[in-house]
Amino acid sequence: MTTDRTDVDRARAELTATVDAITYKFGAPKRAVERAQRFVTEQPLVAAGIAAGVAATVGGLVWAVVRLTRR
Repeated sequence: MTTDRTDVDRARAELTATVDAITYKFGAPKRAVERAQRFVTEQPLVAAGIAAGVAATVGGLVWAVVRLTRR
């Protein structure tokens, strides 16, 4: 049984494409972290503003829940 070299090369290329697709799919959290780090590096003032806004929103929600439960 002889295997043609082009068949081996084709199978290798298909396997490489499959592994690359799986790696890309399961690397989403890593890509998200890298994107967030790049955003903070490129636009630190905007990132600080977003963080302050999120902190104020969470603080306001906690305050509102505590206030409503103590009535």
